[in-house]
Amino acid sequence: MDTSGYLTVFIDESNEHLEVLYNQLLALEKNPQEKAIIEEIFRAAHTLKGMSATMGYQDLANLTHKLENVFDGIKEGRLNVQSEMIDILFSAVDYLHEMVEDVASGGSGSKDVTDIVEQLKSLEQGDVLPQDSVPLNTLKQAKTNGTQMKNVDEFALTILQESKERGYTNYEIIITLNQNCLLKGARVFMIFEVLEKLGEIIKSEPSVTELEEEQFDQTFTVLFISEYKKEIIQTNIEKVSEIESVHIVPFNVDQIQETEQTLEKSEEQPQPKDGQQGKQRHANGIANKTIRVNIDRLDVLMNLFEELVVDRGRLEQLAAELDNKDLQDTVEHMSRVSNDLQSIILTMRMVPIEQVFNRFPRMIRQVARELNKQVEVEVIGADTELDRTVIDEIGDPLVHLIRNAIDHGIESKEERINKGKPEYGTLKLEAYHSGNHVFIEIVDDGAGIHKDKVIKKAISKGVLSESQAELLSDQQVFELIMSSGFSTADQVSDISGRGVGLDVVKNTIESLGGKIAIDSKEGQGTVFSIQLPLTLSIISVLLIELQKEKYAIPLSSIIETAIVHKDDVMHAHHTKVIDFRGKVVPLAFLNDIFNVQQMIEADKDSYLSIVIVKKGNKMVGLVVDSFIGQQEVVLKSLGNYLTNTFAISGATILGDGEVALIIDSNALVK
Repeated sequence: MDTSGYLTVFIDESNEHLEVLYNQLLALEKNPQEKAIIEEIFRAAHTLKGMSATMGYQDLANLTHKLENVFDGIKEGRLNVQSEMIDILFSAVDYLHEMVEDVASGGSGSKDVTDIVEQLKSLEQGDVLPQDSVPLNTLKQAKTNGTQMKNVDEFALTILQESKERGYTNYEIIITLNQNCLLKGARVFMIFEVLEKLGEIIKSEPSVTELEEEQFDQTFTVLFISEYKKEIIQTNIEKVSEIESVHIVPFNVDQIQETEQTLEKSEEQPQPKDGQQGKQRHANGIANKTIRVNIDRLDVLMNLFEELVVDRGRLEQLAAELDNKDLQDTVEHMSRVSNDLQSIILTMRMVPIEQVFNRFPRMIRQVARELNKQVEVEVIGADTELDRTVIDEIGDPLVHLIRNAIDHGIESKEERINKGKPEYGTLKLEAYHSGNHVFIEIVDDGAGIHKDKVIKKAISKGVLSESQAELLSDQQVFELIMSSGFSTADQVSDISGRGVGLDVVKNTIESLGGKIAIDSKEGQGTVFSIQLPLTLSIISVLLIELQKEKYAIPLSSIIETAIVHKDDVMHAHHTKVIDFRGKVVPLAFLNDIFNVQQMIEADKDSYLSIVIVKKGNKMVGLVVDSFIGQQEVVLKSLGNYLTNTFAISGATILGDGEVALIIDSNALVK
């Protein structure tokens, strides 16, 4: 079968299942008694195994099968979840990730996994202490005609159902050894060897470990899949000596599943009222209707829509000038439809930042263990959406910042206790929208940045002189750590200390049109704040006028517009301010900032037109000549030659063909 057409889907879905495995292993370490976690892991691993086998990547399928065996031991309560076990399981998932990456880059997905397979076998064979507590999964018991096997889990039932659909027969084999049998474990081993030549053993009761250690009386039961008739199976088993009886019956999977479903409905879910079942089926059907679209196609669609927006603005202006009612009605309807279309297109490009944040808890755990530190992770705002192009680029800079926070920021357990802090350090990852930007903050409650140490290091490196150091603000001192080759680490480690990383972080963020700021209090912690543009190319703005020049202010940054008498303007700290609803708000005169030549008549006006904008908790009043109105415009870059233009984030083409500059109000608030 030619599977090349499914390769892209296989890679995407494999990465999704690996992400589930990573996240659920972290959850399992914290909640080893949680049944739902194990079931989620089983679903992801089993699906990945089936996909890999179908696509012909046998190494992937085999390694995933070994993982399943360990999870089966955890599920049945034979294995106790420990940090060392989680380390091995994480390593196995890492191997799987590398193999999928190899497939994605055109390889065969093959890899030498001998070492990790041996470690998984050791776990499977019980080289972990038996769990004394209640088993992780309290398995349901079912009795059906002709069957005696209890505790049949969902995973085993899935395999049995698949084998039935493929034409194999499922058997329950009850074997009783002679009373005078001395080496029961050896006899079981011989029986299992016979069975493995005829088919596949799915489950035994008691478990394989208990049978090998002879922890049973004389009788044990096996669930078995085979293409042979039961007479052939029975004859081969009876060739093994010291067997008293062999009883083989077909295993009824459907009846077991019906019993389990009945139990689940009666124990966990209230029966839906009449008329609700149809609604539930309808909702479930809708949930699965998804399709994958190449990002390049979305880029083309966005570019075409941008041209449509420009033409829409021109049509609106022409309709107003011609004063034709039919034309105005048609243009108004087109505007409503295009607004809906715009919303859908922009939503299609937006991706939750959760895709980036999801990889960090596991990395933080690993780095903290390497450094013998204890760190708790708090994630806030993971559902904050950002453009896909930014999502793809922001991951590596965040990794650098997090590793530095754990290594340089958060102290060891002993140091924290001596300082009167909780022994667990806290690392908070937060994302939120503010105006036309997304802010990502990485906050730790560690030692903070030692200003004197930074200044001393900067002087010794020749980054600045002693006289310059005396004039630096705290913010400027903190920003020195992002200089190329700068590091305050006393020794180089595998984590950090070579002076590379933060300068790369700064360059990457700035290349995305973003900014990074650092705030720190010695002994209390550090905050890295990253500001990123949404990169939405169509935005709502307020058009304003400065003399004969038109400018646009993003509507998302505006709190209010106001008309203020000049006599209400006050002075504070050499700055003109106004009293805005009980708060002192400084004024920024855009004519002065953008060097727009004023007419003499403008000074005679007794009132000021002001746009109140906000960034975080700070506000500023932008003084303009007049308001034009609200409009949706296409954001265009100013190009590589005008990247550092102060307070201007781009430009747009209006309906009459004029160009209006878009004001970056965040820069003016600073």
